[in-house]
Amino acid sequence: MLNGLYARLGETAPVACVVIAVAIMLLGGFLMTRVTKLLRLPNVTAYIVAGILLGPWCLDLVPASVVEGSAFLPDIALAFIAFSTGEFFRLDALKRGGVKVVWLTLAESLLASVLVFFVCWGVLGLELPFSVVLSALAAATAPASTLMTIRQTGAKGSFVDTLLEVVALDDIVGLVAYSAAISIALAGLAGQGFSAGALLLPLAKNLGAAALGCVFGLLLRFFLTTRRSTDNRLIIAVAFLFAFCGVCAALDVSPLLGCMTMGTVYINLTGDDRLFKQLNYFSPPLLLLFFVRSGLSFDLGALFSAGGRFGRYPLLLVGVAYFLVRILGKYGGAFLGAVLTGQEKRIRNFLGLALIPQAGVAIGLAALGARTLGGETGRALETIILASSVLYELIGPACGKLSLYLSHSYPRSLEEVEPEPGPESGPPPSPVEQLIESIRIIQETLPPPHAPDENELAFTQAAEEHYEAIHRRRRYYRR
Repeated sequence: MLNGLYARLGETAPVACVVIAVAIMLLGGFLMTRVTKLLRLPNVTAYIVAGILLGPWCLDLVPASVVEGSAFLPDIALAFIAFSTGEFFRLDALKRGGVKVVWLTLAESLLASVLVFFVCWGVLGLELPFSVVLSALAAATAPASTLMTIRQTGAKGSFVDTLLEVVALDDIVGLVAYSAAISIALAGLAGQGFSAGALLLPLAKNLGAAALGCVFGLLLRFFLTTRRSTDNRLIIAVAFLFAFCGVCAALDVSPLLGCMTMGTVYINLTGDDRLFKQLNYFSPPLLLLFFVRSGLSFDLGALFSAGGRFGRYPLLLVGVAYFLVRILGKYGGAFLGAVLTGQEKRIRNFLGLALIPQAGVAIGLAALGARTLGGETGRALETIILASSVLYELIGPACGKLSLYLSHSYPRSLEEVEPEPGPESGPPPSPVEQLIESIRIIQETLPPPHAPDENELAFTQAAEEHYEAIHRRRRYYRR
């Protein structure tokens, strides 16, 4: 629709072409959230669908040059997602879970990957490089969806603690699996045989990135002193994330593990969760652009085409198989891991339901994988992950809430709310008094109407402090 305008602007004002396209992406993502909000769907789904609608398969409102020129967005988005995930790697919480949580995470992650590989390579007969990378991506989950559901329900208890620990470790397993898989895939596409060197080199790079992330975390702790103003703290943190992404891009390694390590080191040294809240409130426009760009790269025609390098099956069938088999692997692996580690019954039966969502990390790794593999293999990989992520985000939050409901992690009725015991003197409270006290407890746990979340409060407070600091300086110089 706007191709003529873009063509004229490309000759006279190329910057205007990019700015208009970015504005369309931002507005398109926002307007789509108005629709998904009515359907009670997460924002990630809205952004991906908006990208598909704005892309070449529908309205064609964003030129291909803008999509190609914004190839840095997956790295930046992964950096913010991974740094925020590092907040939940608190050593005191991980010590409570111990080795059992590690084995539980390995079981549910690796079983999902093994089952996806068996179906793709053994049953559907897809090529080995594609099957290996797709199966590695099956290990990752979406911590944002899980955390959002926990916060909305106010769930607590041992089930929630175990779930948070598993989700935090999940993406590390996925990244290590992806690093090994991408090396095998590149060797296979180049016609080279498998070698230990081809496998160990990417793993060594990621370990080096993790070590560098520790150094960046220490430097971040050094620079973000209490004397820094809140706006400067945000600037320094964003600068560190961007710098780390640049180093990782130069080394041709994913920034995910290093940024996660940076966040882990910082939170354990300082306990400063306010910085994470400010970044979480700052990052939505960047994440919106990333997910909309992913939707723009979505190859709708490839879903229904068969043949080529992927045999006689259309990618739609491969995507449906991936979607279903990964759910089976996640649930079965969580069940098996809980049995082997002696977890309680509700963790064994319901943990797998909460591990179904998959979005940010998997989409980011798929974008990196598509860029690394290139060609038909890369496009097919990103197409399947995007299509399945939309489906996972449709059912993931509901499954997560169902797992919390069935595990009794939040009160389901007034009968499950136990008022605090009062003084023993005096007659016991009547049933009406117990009911009134239960209602009071529930009301105290509910947020007020239209209450801002903690990320917005932290960001707003920082802005107000910055405003007050400016006025203090003005009053000082007027004296």
